[in-house]
Amino acid sequence: MNDFMQDILTGLVFLTGLLSFISGQFIISSTLFAMAAIASNVNTNRKKMQLRH
Repeated sequence: MNDFMQDILTGLVFLTGLLSFISGQFIISSTLFAMAAIASNVNTNRKKMQLRH
């Protein structure tokens, strides 16, 4: 999966979490926000490591 597709997937997970939060499903939204944050950090760190080598 290329970087653009990973960014789209992370954005969709974040938006789904936002909609879940608005509808009152706080446990699901917290999980989705955590997944989006972890995916974003993993992608950022992977890009930094590729630039170093």
